Amino acid sequence: MLLPESEQAATAGARVSTADAATASAFELQRTATLLLLSLLPVHTMHCSGSPAGQPPTRLSRRFSCTGGRAICDSYEMLLALLRQYIRPYRRLVAVLMVLQLISTLASLYLPTVNAAIIDEGVAKGDTTTIVRLGMVMLSVTGLQVLCAVGAVYFGSRTGMGFGRDLRAAMFDHITTFSEHETARFGAPTLLTRSTNDVRQIQYLVQISSTVLVTAPIMCVGGILMAIHQEAALTWLLLVSVPIMAVANYWVMSHMLPLFRRMQGLIDGINRVLRDQLSGVRVVRAFAREDYERDRFARANAALSNTALTAGNWQAVMLPVTTLTINVSSVALIWFGGLRIDRGQMQVGSLTAFLAYFTQILMAVLMATMTLVVLPRASVCAERITEVLSTRAAVNDPPTPLFPRHGITGLVRLDGATFTYPGADRPVLQDISLTARPGTTTAIVGSTGSGKSTLVSLICRLYDVTGGAVLVDGVDVRDYHTERLWSAIGLVPQRGYLFSGTVADNLRIGATPHQVVTDDDMWEALRVADADGFVRAHDDGLLMLVAQGGINFSGGQRQRLAIARAVIRHPAIYLFDDSFGALDVHTDARVRASLKRITADATVIVVTQRVSTAAQADQVIVVDGGKLVGIGTHDSLLTDCPTYAEFADSQSVGAVRSGRVGGAP
Repeated sequence: MLLPESEQAATAGARVSTADAATASAFELQRTATLLLLSLLPVHTMHCSGSPAGQPPTRLSRRFSCTGGRAICDSYEMLLALLRQYIRPYRRLVAVLMVLQLISTLASLYLPTVNAAIIDEGVAKGDTTTIVRLGMVMLSVTGLQVLCAVGAVYFGSRTGMGFGRDLRAAMFDHITTFSEHETARFGAPTLLTRSTNDVRQIQYLVQISSTVLVTAPIMCVGGILMAIHQEAALTWLLLVSVPIMAVANYWVMSHMLPLFRRMQGLIDGINRVLRDQLSGVRVVRAFAREDYERDRFARANAALSNTALTAGNWQAVMLPVTTLTINVSSVALIWFGGLRIDRGQMQVGSLTAFLAYFTQILMAVLMATMTLVVLPRASVCAERITEVLSTRAAVNDPPTPLFPRHGITGLVRLDGATFTYPGADRPVLQDISLTARPGTTTAIVGSTGSGKSTLVSLICRLYDVTGGAVLVDGVDVRDYHTERLWSAIGLVPQRGYLFSGTVADNLRIGATPHQVVTDDDMWEALRVADADGFVRAHDDGLLMLVAQGGINFSGGQRQRLAIARAVIRHPAIYLFDDSFGALDVHTDARVRASLKRITADATVIVVTQRVSTAAQADQVIVVDGGKLVGIGTHDSLLTDCPTYAEFADSQSVGAVRSGRVGGAP
């Protein structure tokens, strides 16, 4: 079709302007696709100073204090870092996905041209043969498009699910390396949220992006080129509609990002409230605080709901703006196209094809818009996940671990050990020196908060000393491979936590990595802990179910099962952190008698509040205010250590002196 000279000039200008518009309009569409495409590039080990190998760079975690546009950029960088690391194992699936999407998109772009030919060459001329021939072509192309689209969805789902599985596994593996300091720094509720909800948000982004990875950019750019090919004079409508949609989407996203960041923090808060209420349900009921807890939960719930509602309102703006732009542009296209048809400057088939391409272009923008809705929240989640993965545990294996030539016999020595909790003003333990030898029992006594439990934690390296040293068989515990050190230690904490499962499962947890535990071994450990009676009385025996935390057992039963769990590995060092407090006098005596028999050659360190227990120890360590104020036997300390004498007098130690503590070894 020939155009007047002036219109030819306008058309040429429109072609150039539309090419520029294609670049601008495709920018936002390609952002998400670029994240996944860059993740497929070859990448060396993502390793930096202070961050374990294979984890996102620690430098990203140092940018959390940024605000404004810089913070948004950093969020996307963190998201890109995660995608680079965890999408790469699926690069073949992504390659197949991209090929299928490419074929499907090209088929979609070809269909309007075939449809225009059917109208102009077949319907307008009454040529049935042409209609049938081109109709078969259209059906074939449509079938190919559907087949490729279904395959792309399948491979996209596999990629997204695999990505989520690997990222959750990486989170769990890394969290298990945390010491008590890192665990307390984050808190259990936020670690749970980051390992589940946050990972799910990024996984959802991967799945959504898989459908527009190739489709949206190619459909947008290809649709513009095909529209220009059909009728360049109408492409000015694209120069108006696409920038409106792009600006509106960017404006909405800039408001949504801080809201999503706040939402994730509020989810942590509501999880924290729920965890407190479920863990302390007995205390809540005992003090009749149900109404207070309901109000507390209601406040947390309302804060989350209000923030989510605000984010939802902004999110809801995107679709109406996009739909309005599409509809108004379509009406304008039909109006101006109809005018050109009336003037004989355009055919009906060309208008139909141009309208189809115009709709495809705007639908590509709409698809990208739906992806961009997810992008801000996913980038915030990437921040939070990167913060966890880039946190290095305080307790790590040394580059070249050491081990005693003759194995660990149990000789424990503290040489000027000092420990200060991070952020504390003064040390909780200061200049502690002592020696505990195999075949002996050492009791640690002191007032509440004097540092007794911290002292035990230093021996088993739950914390590292900030001064001095802790040595086991002459080797600093920081020079041991942690697994080999812990394999030689049987720790019974003050709160005997049990894991959900069975009694047998909990006992096997106490075994060393390569230890084979039989039923006889488990029953023997239960007998030592005086726990075989109530376990055998149950119909399931060792298969008796244990609820999370062991809440279906009494406090004394939980402590005895925890003792059995430590005994089953037959360690060289036993650490009892006030582990007999929930036992009555007679049960305590039976358990100690059994322990004395099996720990004859081991080093036993007992934190206790009972003078009757300290009286039977080979040496007693008295700690007060984080300092060592007395060391010796029970009798010598009664004379030489006023702190211990006062401690003993408060428990009527005269009964101990006269030997009236029956059964206690």
